[in-house]
Amino acid sequence: MSPTHIPRRGITVSLCTAVVAALALSALPATATATATAAGTDAAATATGTAVKAASAQGVIQNAGAPGAIEGSYVVTLHPSAADAGSKAGRRLAAAYGATIDRTYGAALNGYAVRLPQARAKKFAADPAVASVVQNHLVKASATQFDPPSWGLDRIDQRTLPLDQRYTYPDSAGQGVTAYVIDTGVRITHGDFGGRAAHGYDAIDNDGVAQDGNGHGTHVAGIVAGTRYGVAKKARVVGVRVLNDAGSGTIAQVIAGIDWVTANAVRPAVANLSLGGGANSALDAAVRNSIASGITYTVAAGGSAADASGFSPARVAEAITVGAATITDARAGSSNYGRAVDLFAPGVSITSLWNTGDQATATLSGTSMAAPHAAGVAALHLADSPGAPPAQVAATLIATATPGGVGNPGPGSPNRLLYIGP
Repeated sequence: MSPTHIPRRGITVSLCTAVVAALALSALPATATATATAAGTDAAATATGTAVKAASAQGVIQNAGAPGAIEGSYVVTLHPSAADAGSKAGRRLAAAYGATIDRTYGAALNGYAVRLPQARAKKFAADPAVASVVQNHLVKASATQFDPPSWGLDRIDQRTLPLDQRYTYPDSAGQGVTAYVIDTGVRITHGDFGGRAAHGYDAIDNDGVAQDGNGHGTHVAGIVAGTRYGVAKKARVVGVRVLNDAGSGTIAQVIAGIDWVTANAVRPAVANLSLGGGANSALDAAVRNSIASGITYTVAAGGSAADASGFSPARVAEAITVGAATITDARAGSSNYGRAVDLFAPGVSITSLWNTGDQATATLSGTSMAAPHAAGVAALHLADSPGAPPAQVAATLIATATPGGVGNPGPGSPNRLLYIGP
Protein backbone atom coordinates (compact mmCIF):
# COMPACT_ATOMS: atom_id res chain seq x y z
CA MET A 1 0.00 0.00 0.00
CA SER A 2 1.30 3.47 -0.77
CA PRO A 3 1.95 5.59 2.30
CA THR A 4 0.28 8.92 2.96
CA HIS A 5 2.29 12.01 3.83
CA ILE A 6 0.91 14.76 6.02
CA PRO A 7 2.91 17.97 6.59
CA ARG A 8 3.19 19.06 10.18
CA ARG A 9 1.00 22.08 11.00
CA GLY A 10 1.22 24.79 13.60
CA ILE A 11 -1.56 24.52 16.16
CA THR A 12 -2.93 27.04 18.60
CA VAL A 13 -3.46 26.06 22.19
CA SER A 14 -6.06 27.18 24.64
CA LEU A 15 -6.41 24.69 27.44
CA CYS A 16 -4.57 21.84 29.06
CA THR A 17 -5.04 19.03 31.50
CA ALA A 18 -2.89 16.04 32.03
CA VAL A 19 -1.96 12.87 33.59
CA VAL A 20 -2.07 11.01 36.64
CA ALA A 21 -0.70 11.10 40.05
CA ALA A 22 -2.20 8.64 42.49
CA LEU A 23 -5.88 8.30 41.62
CA ALA A 24 -5.72 10.79 38.74
CA LEU A 25 -6.21 10.80 34.96
CA SER A 26 -2.70 10.21 33.46
CA ALA A 27 -14.02 -6.26 26.70
CA LEU A 28 -15.17 -11.41 27.56
CA PRO A 29 -16.30 -14.60 26.08
CA ALA A 30 -19.06 -16.39 27.90
CA THR A 31 -16.48 -18.39 29.83
CA ALA A 32 -15.24 -15.24 31.52
CA THR A 33 -18.61 -14.28 32.91
CA ALA A 34 -19.09 -16.26 36.09
CA THR A 35 -22.17 -18.43 35.95
CA ALA A 36 -23.95 -20.58 38.45
CA THR A 37 -23.93 -24.06 36.98
CA ALA A 38 -25.47 -25.46 40.08
CA ALA A 39 -28.08 -22.76 39.94
CA GLY A 40 -30.96 -23.16 42.34
CA THR A 41 -29.76 -25.32 45.22
CA ASP A 42 -26.14 -24.25 45.52
CA ALA A 43 -26.90 -20.57 44.90
CA ALA A 44 -29.67 -20.56 47.45
CA ALA A 45 -27.38 -22.18 49.99
CA THR A 46 -24.76 -19.53 49.30
CA ALA A 47 -27.27 -16.74 49.68
CA THR A 48 -28.79 -17.98 52.93
CA GLY A 49 -27.08 -20.72 54.86
CA THR A 50 -23.53 -19.66 54.03
CA ALA A 51 -24.25 -16.09 55.01
CA VAL A 52 -25.61 -17.23 58.36
CA LYS A 53 -22.55 -19.40 59.02
CA ALA A 54 -20.24 -16.53 58.03
CA ALA A 55 -22.06 -13.98 60.18
CA SER A 56 -19.41 -14.01 62.89
CA ALA A 57 -16.43 -14.28 60.52
CA GLN A 58 -14.61 -11.27 59.14
CA GLY A 59 -12.76 -10.93 55.87
CA VAL A 60 -10.38 -8.35 54.46
CA ILE A 61 -11.50 -5.16 52.76
CA GLN A 62 -8.87 -4.29 50.18
CA ASN A 63 -7.80 -0.64 49.86
CA ALA A 64 -9.64 0.26 53.06
CA GLY A 65 -8.79 3.83 54.02
CA ALA A 66 -6.79 4.47 50.84
CA PRO A 67 -6.61 8.06 49.54
CA GLY A 68 -9.96 9.06 48.08
CA ALA A 69 -11.78 6.16 49.76
CA ILE A 70 -15.58 6.45 49.71
CA GLU A 71 -17.02 5.50 53.07
CA GLY A 72 -19.49 2.64 52.96
CA SER A 73 -18.98 1.94 49.23
CA TYR A 74 -17.42 -1.29 47.94
CA VAL A 75 -16.88 -3.37 44.80
CA VAL A 76 -17.66 -7.02 45.55
CA THR A 77 -16.39 -9.71 43.17
CA LEU A 78 -17.88 -13.22 43.40
CA HIS A 79 -16.06 -16.46 42.66
CA PRO A 80 -16.72 -18.08 39.25
CA SER A 81 -18.45 -20.96 41.04
CA ALA A 82 -20.89 -18.61 42.78
CA ALA A 83 -24.23 -17.42 41.45
CA ASP A 84 -24.40 -14.65 38.85
CA ALA A 85 -24.38 -11.35 40.70
CA GLY A 86 -27.45 -10.25 38.76
CA SER A 87 -29.42 -13.41 39.46
CA LYS A 88 -32.03 -13.79 42.18
CA ALA A 89 -29.58 -15.83 44.26
CA GLY A 90 -26.85 -13.24 43.71
CA ARG A 91 -29.12 -10.46 44.91
CA ARG A 92 -30.15 -12.54 47.93
CA LEU A 93 -26.50 -12.97 48.84
CA ALA A 94 -25.99 -9.20 48.95
CA ALA A 95 -29.25 -8.71 50.84
CA ALA A 96 -28.17 -11.23 53.47
CA TYR A 97 -25.48 -8.77 54.54
CA GLY A 98 -27.70 -5.71 54.29
CA ALA A 99 -25.99 -4.43 51.14
CA THR A 100 -27.69 -2.00 48.77
CA ILE A 101 -26.69 -2.78 45.18
CA ASP A 102 -25.82 0.32 43.13
CA ARG A 103 -24.45 -1.46 40.04
CA THR A 104 -24.25 -5.04 38.85
CA TYR A 105 -21.39 -6.30 36.66
CA GLY A 106 -21.79 -9.29 34.40
CA ALA A 107 -19.16 -9.13 31.66
CA ALA A 108 -15.82 -7.86 32.94
CA LEU A 109 -16.58 -9.04 36.48
CA ASN A 110 -19.16 -11.17 38.25
CA GLY A 111 -20.02 -8.80 41.05
CA TYR A 112 -21.54 -5.53 42.14
CA ALA A 113 -20.92 -2.10 43.57
CA VAL A 114 -22.66 -1.96 46.93
CA ARG A 115 -23.28 0.30 49.91
CA LEU A 116 -23.19 -1.01 53.46
CA PRO A 117 -21.45 -0.29 56.78
CA GLN A 118 -17.82 -1.35 57.10
CA ALA A 119 -18.58 -3.97 59.76
CA ARG A 120 -21.05 -5.69 57.43
CA ALA A 121 -18.64 -5.37 54.51
CA LYS A 122 -16.01 -7.29 56.49
CA LYS A 123 -18.52 -10.07 57.12
CA PHE A 124 -19.50 -10.06 53.45
CA ALA A 125 -15.81 -10.42 52.54
CA ALA A 126 -15.63 -13.62 54.62
CA ASP A 127 -18.42 -15.34 52.67
CA PRO A 128 -17.08 -18.34 50.68
CA ALA A 129 -18.87 -17.06 47.56
CA VAL A 130 -16.88 -13.81 47.61
CA ALA A 131 -13.53 -13.48 45.84
CA SER A 132 -12.82 -9.94 47.04
CA VAL A 133 -14.29 -6.81 48.58
CA VAL A 134 -12.49 -3.65 47.49
CA GLN A 135 -13.29 -0.22 48.90
CA ASN A 136 -14.51 2.15 46.23
CA HIS A 137 -12.52 5.36 45.80
CA LEU A 138 -12.28 8.47 43.65
CA VAL A 139 -10.25 9.11 40.54
CA LYS A 140 -9.80 12.59 39.08
CA ALA A 141 -7.96 14.70 36.55
CA SER A 142 -5.29 17.30 37.30
CA ALA A 143 -4.09 20.31 35.34
CA THR A 144 -0.57 21.01 34.11
CA GLN A 145 0.54 23.32 31.32
CA PHE A 146 -0.13 25.11 28.05
CA ASP A 147 2.43 24.38 25.36
CA PRO A 148 3.44 24.55 21.69
CA PRO A 149 2.09 22.43 18.80
CA SER A 150 2.07 18.64 18.79
CA TRP A 151 4.98 16.59 17.53
CA GLY A 152 3.86 13.06 18.47
CA LEU A 153 2.71 11.90 15.03
CA ASP A 154 5.96 13.13 13.51
CA ARG A 155 7.93 11.05 16.00
CA ILE A 156 6.28 7.62 15.84
CA ASP A 157 6.88 7.03 12.11
CA GLN A 158 10.68 7.34 12.26
CA ARG A 159 13.41 5.55 14.17
CA THR A 160 15.65 8.49 15.05
CA LEU A 161 15.69 12.25 15.42
CA PRO A 162 15.57 14.88 13.99
CA LEU A 163 11.89 15.10 13.15
CA ASP A 164 11.21 15.20 9.41
CA GLN A 165 8.01 17.30 9.50
CA ARG A 166 5.72 14.55 8.21
CA TYR A 167 3.73 11.53 9.36
CA THR A 168 3.70 8.44 7.11
CA TYR A 169 1.11 5.75 7.83
CA PRO A 170 -0.61 2.78 6.13
CA ASP A 171 -3.43 3.51 3.72
CA SER A 172 -5.75 1.35 5.84
CA ALA A 173 -5.33 3.93 8.63
CA GLY A 174 -7.26 1.87 11.18
CA GLN A 175 -10.34 1.45 8.98
CA GLY A 176 -12.72 -1.19 10.33
CA VAL A 177 -11.38 -0.91 13.88
CA THR A 178 -13.37 0.56 16.79
CA ALA A 179 -11.51 2.48 19.49
CA TYR A 180 -13.24 2.73 22.88
CA VAL A 181 -12.10 5.76 24.87
CA ILE A 182 -12.95 5.12 28.54
CA ASP A 183 -12.56 8.59 29.98
CA THR A 184 -14.54 11.84 30.50
CA GLY A 185 -16.61 11.30 27.38
CA VAL A 186 -16.02 12.51 23.81
CA ARG A 187 -17.27 15.52 21.84
CA ILE A 188 -18.43 13.38 18.94
CA THR A 189 -19.39 16.40 16.79
CA HIS A 190 -15.81 17.67 16.62
CA GLY A 191 -14.89 18.25 13.00
CA ASP A 192 -11.68 16.26 13.23
CA PHE A 193 -13.62 13.03 13.72
CA GLY A 194 -15.39 13.46 10.39
CA GLY A 195 -18.51 11.68 11.58
CA ARG A 196 -16.59 8.61 12.83
CA ALA A 197 -17.30 9.18 16.54
CA ALA A 198 -20.29 7.97 18.55
CA HIS A 199 -21.56 7.86 22.11
CA GLY A 200 -21.38 4.50 23.86
CA TYR A 201 -22.19 4.54 27.56
CA ASP A 202 -22.22 7.05 30.42
CA ALA A 203 -21.49 5.51 33.83
CA ILE A 204 -21.90 8.92 35.50
CA ASP A 205 -25.47 9.60 34.36
CA ASN A 206 -26.30 5.95 33.60
CA ASP A 207 -27.38 6.59 30.04
CA GLY A 208 -26.06 6.28 26.50
CA VAL A 209 -24.87 9.87 25.97
CA ALA A 210 -21.18 10.13 26.84
CA GLN A 211 -20.85 13.89 26.29
CA ASP A 212 -17.51 15.38 27.38
CA GLY A 213 -17.80 18.28 29.81
CA ASN A 214 -14.12 18.16 30.75
CA GLY A 215 -12.00 17.86 27.60
CA HIS A 216 -9.61 15.10 28.58
CA GLY A 217 -11.53 12.33 26.81
CA THR A 218 -11.92 14.32 23.60
CA HIS A 219 -8.20 15.06 23.62
CA VAL A 220 -7.36 11.38 24.09
CA ALA A 221 -9.80 10.31 21.36
CA GLY A 222 -8.28 12.84 18.96
CA ILE A 223 -4.82 11.34 19.46
CA VAL A 224 -6.17 7.88 18.71
CA ALA A 225 -8.22 8.68 15.62
CA GLY A 226 -8.52 12.34 14.68
CA THR A 227 -8.27 13.13 10.97
CA ARG A 228 -5.52 15.73 11.48
CA TYR A 229 -4.27 14.96 14.97
CA GLY A 230 -4.79 11.21 15.18
CA VAL A 231 -2.67 8.12 14.59
CA ALA A 232 -5.42 5.89 13.10
CA LYS A 233 -7.27 8.36 10.90
CA LYS A 234 -10.02 6.04 9.68
CA ALA A 235 -10.80 4.20 12.92
CA ARG A 236 -14.19 4.60 14.58
CA VAL A 237 -14.31 6.19 18.04
CA VAL A 238 -16.81 5.34 20.79
CA GLY A 239 -16.89 7.45 23.94
CA VAL A 240 -17.42 5.74 27.30
CA ARG A 241 -17.81 8.25 30.13
CA VAL A 242 -16.58 7.13 33.56
CA LEU A 243 -15.34 10.50 34.89
CA ASN A 244 -17.51 13.57 35.43
CA ASP A 245 -17.12 17.13 34.18
CA ALA A 246 -14.62 17.87 36.94
CA GLY A 247 -12.58 14.86 35.86
CA SER A 248 -13.62 12.81 38.90
CA GLY A 249 -15.17 9.38 39.16
CA THR A 250 -14.99 6.18 41.16
CA ILE A 251 -13.44 2.79 40.64
CA ALA A 252 -16.97 1.38 40.49
CA GLN A 253 -17.80 3.71 37.61
CA VAL A 254 -14.60 2.85 35.74
CA ILE A 255 -15.39 -0.85 36.09
CA ALA A 256 -18.93 -0.15 34.84
CA GLY A 257 -17.45 1.37 31.69
CA ILE A 258 -15.13 -1.59 31.17
CA ASP A 259 -18.04 -3.95 31.78
CA TRP A 260 -20.09 -2.16 29.10
CA VAL A 261 -17.24 -2.31 26.60
CA THR A 262 -16.73 -6.01 27.30
CA ALA A 263 -20.39 -6.76 26.64
CA ASN A 264 -20.89 -4.45 23.65
CA ALA A 265 -17.60 -4.09 21.78
CA VAL A 266 -17.63 -4.30 18.00
CA ARG A 267 -14.46 -6.15 17.07
CA PRO A 268 -11.71 -5.71 16.08
CA ALA A 269 -11.40 -3.27 18.95
CA VAL A 270 -8.93 -1.42 21.10
CA ALA A 271 -9.78 0.30 24.39
CA ASN A 272 -7.78 3.07 26.01
CA LEU A 273 -7.59 3.88 29.73
CA SER A 274 -5.76 7.15 30.32
CA LEU A 275 -6.50 7.01 34.03
CA GLY A 276 -5.39 5.08 37.05
CA GLY A 277 -4.44 5.07 40.69
CA GLY A 278 -3.16 2.86 43.45
CA ALA A 279 -3.15 -0.92 43.14
CA ASN A 280 -6.72 -2.22 42.91
CA SER A 281 -7.44 -5.90 42.33
CA ALA A 282 -11.04 -5.38 41.18
CA LEU A 283 -10.02 -2.90 38.48
CA ASP A 284 -7.16 -5.17 37.42
CA ALA A 285 -9.50 -8.14 37.12
CA ALA A 286 -11.99 -6.17 35.03
CA VAL A 287 -9.29 -5.09 32.57
CA ARG A 288 -7.74 -8.56 32.45
CA ASN A 289 -11.10 -10.22 31.77
CA SER A 290 -11.97 -7.67 29.11
CA ILE A 291 -8.69 -8.38 27.35
CA ALA A 292 -9.43 -12.11 27.54
CA SER A 293 -12.60 -11.41 25.54
CA GLY A 294 -10.49 -10.24 22.61
CA ILE A 295 -10.20 -6.49 23.18
CA THR A 296 -6.72 -4.94 23.14
CA TYR A 297 -6.14 -2.43 25.97
CA THR A 298 -3.64 0.40 26.14
CA VAL A 299 -3.23 1.97 29.57
CA ALA A 300 -1.33 4.94 30.95
CA ALA A 301 1.66 4.08 33.14
CA GLY A 302 0.75 6.96 35.47
CA GLY A 303 2.35 10.25 36.38
CA SER A 304 3.79 9.80 39.85
CA ALA A 305 7.45 9.35 38.84
CA ALA A 306 7.29 5.96 40.56
CA ASP A 307 7.35 2.25 39.78
CA ALA A 308 4.25 1.48 37.71
CA SER A 309 3.90 -1.92 39.39
CA GLY A 310 2.21 -0.16 42.30
CA PHE A 311 -0.57 1.31 40.17
CA SER A 312 -3.75 0.01 38.52
CA PRO A 313 -4.47 -0.68 35.75
CA ALA A 314 -0.84 0.05 34.77
CA ARG A 315 0.33 -3.15 36.45
CA VAL A 316 -1.97 -5.43 34.39
CA ALA A 317 0.51 -7.55 32.44
CA GLU A 318 -1.92 -8.34 29.63
CA ALA A 319 -2.46 -4.65 28.85
CA ILE A 320 -0.05 -2.47 26.88
CA THR A 321 1.29 -0.09 29.53
CA VAL A 322 2.71 3.13 28.13
CA GLY A 323 5.11 5.64 29.66
CA ALA A 324 5.61 9.20 28.43
CA ALA A 325 8.57 10.48 26.42
CA THR A 326 9.61 14.04 25.57
CA ILE A 327 10.40 15.61 22.20
CA THR A 328 14.09 14.85 22.87
CA ASP A 329 13.35 11.14 23.49
CA ALA A 330 13.85 11.30 27.25
CA ARG A 331 11.44 9.82 29.76
CA ALA A 332 9.13 12.58 30.99
CA GLY A 333 10.03 13.48 34.55
CA SER A 334 6.57 12.66 35.88
CA SER A 335 6.17 9.37 34.00
CA ASN A 336 6.04 6.14 35.94
CA TYR A 337 8.59 3.49 35.02
CA GLY A 338 9.65 -0.09 35.77
CA ARG A 339 9.01 -3.63 34.55
CA ALA A 340 5.26 -3.04 34.27
CA VAL A 341 5.88 -0.54 31.45
CA ASP A 342 5.90 -2.07 27.96
CA LEU A 343 7.09 0.93 25.98
CA PHE A 344 7.23 4.73 25.85
CA ALA A 345 5.41 7.09 23.48
CA PRO A 346 5.16 10.85 22.95
CA GLY A 347 3.50 12.36 26.00
CA VAL A 348 4.72 15.93 26.56
CA SER A 349 3.18 18.98 24.88
CA ILE A 350 0.81 16.97 22.70
CA THR A 351 -1.80 18.97 20.80
CA SER A 352 -5.15 17.35 20.07
CA LEU A 353 -8.87 18.08 20.11
CA TRP A 354 -10.77 19.87 22.88
CA ASN A 355 -14.37 19.81 24.04
CA THR A 356 -15.22 23.53 23.88
CA GLY A 357 -16.00 23.61 20.16
CA ASP A 358 -16.02 21.56 16.99
CA GLN A 359 -12.66 23.01 15.92
CA ALA A 360 -11.13 23.50 19.38
CA THR A 361 -7.68 22.19 20.31
CA ALA A 362 -5.51 22.10 23.42
CA THR A 363 -2.03 20.93 24.37
CA LEU A 364 -1.63 18.48 27.25
CA SER A 365 1.17 16.47 28.80
CA GLY A 366 1.41 13.13 30.56
CA THR A 367 1.09 9.39 30.14
CA SER A 368 -2.59 10.10 29.41
CA MET A 369 -1.37 11.39 26.05
CA ALA A 370 1.20 8.63 25.52
CA ALA A 371 -1.25 5.72 25.85
CA PRO A 372 -3.58 6.82 23.01
CA HIS A 373 -0.61 7.03 20.63
CA ALA A 374 -0.16 3.31 21.30
CA ALA A 375 -3.91 2.73 20.95
CA GLY A 376 -3.76 4.30 17.51
CA VAL A 377 -0.84 2.12 16.46
CA ALA A 378 -2.72 -0.94 17.76
CA ALA A 379 -5.66 0.10 15.56
CA LEU A 380 -3.35 0.33 12.54
CA HIS A 381 -2.19 -3.25 13.12
CA LEU A 382 -5.73 -4.51 13.72
CA ALA A 383 -6.91 -2.94 10.45
CA ASP A 384 -4.42 -5.12 8.58
CA SER A 385 -4.80 -8.17 10.87
CA PRO A 386 -8.38 -7.98 12.21
CA GLY A 387 -8.25 -11.43 13.76
CA ALA A 388 -5.15 -10.76 15.85
CA PRO A 389 -5.72 -11.46 19.56
CA PRO A 390 -4.62 -8.86 22.15
CA ALA A 391 -1.46 -10.80 23.03
CA GLN A 392 -0.37 -10.73 19.38
CA VAL A 393 -1.11 -7.01 19.06
CA ALA A 394 0.90 -6.30 22.20
CA ALA A 395 3.78 -8.46 20.98
CA THR A 396 3.77 -6.63 17.65
CA LEU A 397 3.94 -3.19 19.26
CA ILE A 398 6.75 -4.33 21.54
CA ALA A 399 8.69 -6.02 18.74
CA THR A 400 8.44 -3.06 16.37
CA ALA A 401 9.27 -0.40 18.98
CA THR A 402 12.63 1.31 18.58
CA PRO A 403 15.10 -0.29 21.03
CA GLY A 404 17.34 1.98 23.04
CA GLY A 405 15.36 5.02 21.97
CA VAL A 406 14.59 6.50 25.39
CA GLY A 407 16.99 8.47 27.53
CA ASN A 408 16.83 7.59 31.24
CA PRO A 409 13.85 5.23 30.98
CA GLY A 410 13.96 4.63 34.73
CA PRO A 411 14.89 1.65 36.91
CA GLY A 412 13.65 -1.63 35.46
CA SER A 413 12.02 -0.02 32.43
CA PRO A 414 12.31 -1.53 28.96
CA ASN A 415 14.05 0.91 26.65
CA ARG A 416 11.51 0.93 23.82
CA LEU A 417 9.99 3.86 21.92
CA LEU A 418 6.71 3.43 20.03
CA TYR A 419 7.05 2.99 16.26
CA ILE A 420 4.27 2.29 13.77
CA GLY A 421 6.42 -0.27 11.98
CA PRO A 422 6.58 -1.37 8.36
